[in-house]
Amino acid sequence: MRSLSDWSNRIRLASGLVLFTFLATHLLNHSLGLIGLDALSAGRRVFLFVWRNPVGTALLYAAIAAHIALALTACLRRRTFRQISVTEVAQILLGLLIPPLAVYHVLSTEGLHIAVGLNDTYAYVVLSLWHYEPLIGLIQAVLVLVAWAHGCIGVYFWLRLKPGYKRAEPYLFAGALILPLLALCGFASAGRAAVAMLQDPIWVAGFRASLTGLSPAAAAWVIAWRNLAYELMIGTLALLLLAWFALRWWEHTMVRVAIRYPEGRRVLVRPGTTVLEASRAAGIPHASVCGGRGRCSTCRVRVGAGGDALPPPSANEAQVLARIGAPASVRLACQIRPHHDLAVLPLLPASAGPREGYRRPEHLAGAEQEIAILFADLRGFTKMAENRLPYDVVFVLNQYFRAMGQAVEKSGGQLDKFIGDGVMALFGLGEDGGDGCRRALEAVPAMVAALGTLSASLSHVLSEPLRIGIGLHVGTVIVGEMGYGRANSVTAIGDAVNIASRLEELTKEFGVELVVSARVAERAGRDLGHFPRREIELRGRSQALPVYLVASSLSLAAEAAAQDSAQDAALTPRA
Repeated sequence: MRSLSDWSNRIRLASGLVLFTFLATHLLNHSLGLIGLDALSAGRRVFLFVWRNPVGTALLYAAIAAHIALALTACLRRRTFRQISVTEVAQILLGLLIPPLAVYHVLSTEGLHIAVGLNDTYAYVVLSLWHYEPLIGLIQAVLVLVAWAHGCIGVYFWLRLKPGYKRAEPYLFAGALILPLLALCGFASAGRAAVAMLQDPIWVAGFRASLTGLSPAAAAWVIAWRNLAYELMIGTLALLLLAWFALRWWEHTMVRVAIRYPEGRRVLVRPGTTVLEASRAAGIPHASVCGGRGRCSTCRVRVGAGGDALPPPSANEAQVLARIGAPASVRLACQIRPHHDLAVLPLLPASAGPREGYRRPEHLAGAEQEIAILFADLRGFTKMAENRLPYDVVFVLNQYFRAMGQAVEKSGGQLDKFIGDGVMALFGLGEDGGDGCRRALEAVPAMVAALGTLSASLSHVLSEPLRIGIGLHVGTVIVGEMGYGRANSVTAIGDAVNIASRLEELTKEFGVELVVSARVAERAGRDLGHFPRREIELRGRSQALPVYLVASSLSLAAEAAAQDSAQDAALTPRA
């Protein structure tokens, strides 16, 4: 069952979209002024057909009333304005500017149309704002930018949580810039055209005849209602501020609930305060991409002691939690309102973005998985780099990393990191361990071939060809996205990683290009028995590890092709 907060958020979003659609169609109509007054008037007929019929008018007025009421209620319920983003602040301030900027224009057009039956044609609007009252026209131009920016921010908050938003973002941004620009240019073009028409007495006579209902009394009516509207706005704002401070004082006198955070932090709040509000009030960094509307899931926390006393998630919260595959102990900080002491652990850093709001592959979230791990290292590069300029060293290394990275990715692996002149790669993420081993064995000759091509292309700057040593092992490790800030990447930790690194070091001892564990060959279904086999002792292991020594990794590709051909021949029925 949906909670009152769920319905409030949905109605606020729906009303905002109605108003945004109204504004977008209004701007599109203005843009027709670039063609001429006739096109502008023709577009107006379509615009009025949509918005001045009983259904369109009722929908528009209902959206205005609902959006303003819910926005004011949201501000009243907000217990702190700390830690809100600059974008949220901009949206609030722009929203407060819209009514005082729009009231005169609305009364002069829609108001007079209702009150005295004025035919508020575009010629009337354009001449009034461009020719007779240019200061009011400037205010309306500012209104266009303010209202459009407010609406775009709201749409951005809604769409940025959608999976396809990143792909569409450049086009949406371009449209958001172009539409108001075209509207303002269309208005200016129509204004100049209307002023030119004032030189035609016949047109002027017809224009004045069309202004039925326009009189000094009508103008006085507009001024009187404008002043009353300003007084109501100021009064409403004052009452809102007074009510906000009164509520905060009342809350201060109530019994407090203790919300405990990691590292011993403890925040006392009144019962019914959301955990996100508690974090913001106490200055505790807490992620919240959607601003606490229960859409993004980035504010999610793991609840500890006291979690059993929480009511079950609402339908909206349950839907968001299901989207990310959250366990029962995880809740949205913006939706839970504890009435008893509660311990919480925020699960995402305060810098979390929209992409963290959706279910991610298990190997990114953290899981045990059998994968193949490859370590590769350039031979003798440190000595080679001693007598070279830093620029040359960086250039060669970047070319090497690029060649190795492309070979790994083409074979279906994933680069983990570059360590000095070494490479670590993972194979089989999200797949079967056997598939990962096969991909890793395919990557080895591809890497060696790519290195040979690179050496040939850099022969004029290299004293000797580049050589490589590769260690390859498979095992169950912990895989996940680890790190901090920009140094955050998918990596693996575990004993198998250390073994693969040790096998790469053994390539120097045995003088070979590849040392691969027998377990990799077994899981890949490859017979490497014709390569020398050794039982090696590794520190920390009670049993010797069987490995194969491959002097030239290029022979792996030929051997794999021969085995595949033999299998195909065995499976082909004989005539």
